[in-house]
Amino acid sequence: MSSDAILCAGRLYCDLVFTGAPNLPVVGTETFCDGLSLHAGGGAFITAAAFSALGWQTSLLATLPAAPFDTIVARDIDRFQIDVSRCSSAPAGASPQLTVAITNNDDRAFLSHKAGPALPNHGQLGGDFRHLHIGELRSLVEHPDLIAQAKQAGATVSVDCSWDNALLDQGSAMAELLSQVDVFLPNTLEYGRLACSGLRDTAGPLIVVKCGAEGARAYHGGAWIAEPAVPTAAIDTTGAGDAFNGGFLSAWLHGQPVEACLKQGNACGSAAVEHPGGTGGLSSLSATLAEDRVNAG
Repeated sequence: MSSDAILCAGRLYCDLVFTGAPNLPVVGTETFCDGLSLHAGGGAFITAAAFSALGWQTSLLATLPAAPFDTIVARDIDRFQIDVSRCSSAPAGASPQLTVAITNNDDRAFLSHKAGPALPNHGQLGGDFRHLHIGELRSLVEHPDLIAQAKQAGATVSVDCSWDNALLDQGSAMAELLSQVDVFLPNTLEYGRLACSGLRDTAGPLIVVKCGAEGARAYHGGAWIAEPAVPTAAIDTTGAGDAFNGGFLSAWLHGQPVEACLKQGNACGSAAVEHPGGTGGLSSLSATLAEDRVNAG
């Protein structure tokens, strides 16, 4: 098993990101935005990009969006030198897997289209990775065998939540599955819904809740530990939580205390929101974090 190999699994989208919206659209009206850009998206990819920017060898298990959006996604994957040997092309005739993201300084909204199963037929994952991150809880529900395969390989496992109305209302039913995961990383709205439907703070070994502009908190050792966010002028908050995942998990895999993991996660999330697209601010992430450590004394 390679000591610095990460595998990220989940849905892979092409994100159409509208920035500078004066307000979020209302049915029956039209809203004009200042900017539009296209990027690779999806939690698995953005977290993989953060890991890669922090120096990890990163692989992706996903299905590429259908043409012509596959070329846009492949461009961003190549930029972060992410291995795609476990990925598959979209089936012939498949509809594109897209997310429309509309953002302004205060809020955001997404409209997404799923196409086909979350993951390609992955067979046996093999044991050449140290950690498996799953980009959304739905993908884990559809492929629960991923946990056993990772554990058999001696790897740890984390999973983001990602918004899914049906699963968020099944908090108590999710408890057994999440108890097998080393780190669960929902955002504050997702965790609130899961808690209302029966999920307890003790459901998993380590629960990390991303709170946007307020930072993040983790339930560890029977208590909540909080870390404030890094003040940032946000351009686009798309993917901030997924970038946080890469920063937090990187520090966690290096054996850092939870407080340090939260701080690094917040720094990565802050870098992500300074540019359009979930990975726009991640290319120089290692240098940015090193500079922050120097400035902190």
